[in-house]
Amino acid sequence: MSVILEVEHTTIYRYNNPVRFGEHRMMFRPRTSHDIRVLECTLDVTPDAEVRWADDVFSNSLTYVNIREPAKELRFVVRFTIEQLGVRNVELPLSAWAEVYPFEYTAGERYDLRNFIEPVYPDPSGLLRLWADQFVVPGRHMPTRDLLMAIATGIREQFSYTTRDMEGTQTPLQTLELKSGTCRDYALFMMEVVRRLGFAARFVSGYLYDPALDGGADAMTGSGATHAWLQIYLPGPGWVPCDPTNTLFGGDHLIRVAYVRDPSQASPLSGSFIGQDGDFAGLEVDVKVRKLAMLPNELQERA
Repeated sequence: MSVILEVEHTTIYRYNNPVRFGEHRMMFRPRTSHDIRVLECTLDVTPDAEVRWADDVFSNSLTYVNIREPAKELRFVVRFTIEQLGVRNVELPLSAWAEVYPFEYTAGERYDLRNFIEPVYPDPSGLLRLWADQFVVPGRHMPTRDLLMAIATGIREQFSYTTRDMEGTQTPLQTLELKSGTCRDYALFMMEVVRRLGFAARFVSGYLYDPALDGGADAMTGSGATHAWLQIYLPGPGWVPCDPTNTLFGGDHLIRVAYVRDPSQASPLSGSFIGQDGDFAGLEVDVKVRKLAMLPNELQERA
């Protein structure tokens, strides 16, 4: 059964004096596939701006914005409506030889996945693998999906979720030391952990639908902002989504915008301004994700 979701993401930069702006780069258009269809996607920028589109090396949709005039306020409003088509590859069976861990990717898979298997962040003392070893019994095979679920559950139970206004992501070792982090930190931590177990993993940026906002019983952690999780490549179903913040494997709650090798490649909005010290007055971000009972009239007419 398909689900219609609507997202509105507003970002407002405020300044004490009119400033000029450098080029801004955005990632907000959802990635379509057999499970997601984009019904509408718009961007409103104030003041007036020139907008152009491009693809990055992962075929994510990029938007470049050039603001034409100085201003004391810069506003971006992204709105889109998607249809989740109810196709969940997480439920598809694994290839027989990958049903239990450890297993090996085929030679062709390893060649194509090599940049997603190789860890990115150094761990000279092997602390990430040591943390992962609590879920792996030496000399004993275990169901692959059970292992990944145990790791995701371990992160949620052993670490404390926090919010952080600063840009960027903690290194996996920082997250392990602090035993806390944001959704981005959790996703990167699990990504680097499973890479050390031989899995291919990539970072995913997007949005989270929280059914509790529409009267549902199960509240999600991390709603009201952009969200991050990871995908793990499993022979058979392919790239399977995993959200360690909420211990989710697939489902209709995750709306992917971009997937990348490293979180630094998935900034939702970046740019610059030209002004004086003290000109920057503040930033306001508001994200709303809601479930629609039916398509808006204007979309029904187009369908």
